[in-house]
Amino acid sequence: MKITDIKTWVVGTPPPHFGGLYWVFVKLTTDSGVEGYGEVYGVPFGPHVVTQMIEDTAQRFLIGEDPFKIERMWRRIYGANYTQHPDLSLMGVISGLEMACWDIVGKELDKPVYELLGGQVHEKLRCYTYLYPHEGDRADAYSDPQMAAERAAEYVDLGFTAVKFDPVGGYSAFDPRQIKLEMLDHSEKMTKAIREAVGNKADLLFGTHGQMTAAGAIRLAQRLEKYDPLWFEEPTPPENANEMARVARQTSIPVATGERLATKYDFQRVLETQAAAILQMAIGRVGGILEGKKIASMAEAHYVQIAPHMYCGPISGAADIQVSACSPNFLIQESIQTWGGFHAEILKKTVQWEDGYIIPPTAPGLGVELDEAVIEKYPYDGLDLHLSMADQPL
Repeated sequence: MKITDIKTWVVGTPPPHFGGLYWVFVKLTTDSGVEGYGEVYGVPFGPHVVTQMIEDTAQRFLIGEDPFKIERMWRRIYGANYTQHPDLSLMGVISGLEMACWDIVGKELDKPVYELLGGQVHEKLRCYTYLYPHEGDRADAYSDPQMAAERAAEYVDLGFTAVKFDPVGGYSAFDPRQIKLEMLDHSEKMTKAIREAVGNKADLLFGTHGQMTAAGAIRLAQRLEKYDPLWFEEPTPPENANEMARVARQTSIPVATGERLATKYDFQRVLETQAAAILQMAIGRVGGILEGKKIASMAEAHYVQIAPHMYCGPISGAADIQVSACSPNFLIQESIQTWGGFHAEILKKTVQWEDGYIIPPTAPGLGVELDEAVIEKYPYDGLDLHLSMADQPL
């Protein structure tokens, strides 16, 4: 079996754009007609530059190659042009191509990918959602404590046993900073209101995006401890694991991190410094499915759990599910609400969600298929980045 063709898409998401402004998908096809899908997450270039990067990499390293030779392919791309370093752009490209190879391998062997990585451990996967706004809300669920509390209660009634929110405010290219006293007050009010609304029926996942210095994060953590959050996410930027470890040592709240890290090497530093108790690798960025499984195994040896990140489309999300299903130290999987909306519309068969849990698919490969007739209707022609930070100090 050889890979003979590649195709890419940039798919624009309709409002409210949950999961990003657009998604970048790739399809590999073999000489026997087997097709595998992948998704590239969060590369910091315009989306059509990203598709050129995908196609260039595939032409150099995949066309004419055996899709089963995943380790060999990974090392060749990782070391291309004498890099051999966790470059987020390159690792995003590798991730999409690698998961497409796994999709092909699973289909050829008629097995879900998780059965090829040690076998299924979890028959269902606990998941969480952000407190997303709804059309017609009287206030902003992202920032209004009472609206957030109402939305949290609604999600708990649906079956979710954990909800995430991020009240600290904007983030910029000039972070970390000491956040203002009013934002410390606001964050505590949000957490208190949500805890009172859900009681002990749901865990609270306090999200941030590396806005704070270690000293500032410790100040905030001291205010939040009384509400017993399950985690304090990315309290400091991702560059310096030692500073994040300083936060972890001075709070009882477990620290979670990983959405902006790539490869086992980045995560090794987190584990070595004891900077986090929960790892949030994004399979569409970290280096792919096998790399995600390796990171999960490294974490297992440190009694650290995984909670794969998802702010993307359903293909990368499906890859998350494959790793989660076969990892003994799985804690919880990020979801975007109940996997409905546009995430469902572009799939031939949707991800199964029941009462706060994802049911891992039994179909071979990734277990989901893009509906190409649908995604062709949503081309994205813009130049924006998937996500953007403020370009001035806040």
